[in-house]
Amino acid sequence: MLWRLIKFILFLVILGGIALIAYAYVGPVLMPSDFAAPSAPVSENITLDVD
Repeated sequence: MLWRLIKFILFLVILGGIALIAYAYVGPVLMPSDFAAPSAPVSENITLDVD
């Protein structure tokens, strides 16, 4: 009985890993807005201490 539970949990872990890998490869094609980088410009003033 316990061995069946362990095999089932192992099966779910493997299935979840395959689903995660598939999402990483197919996700940008199907949902590009979810994988896009933020498009806001970032600027920050710095002062260099030159002696």
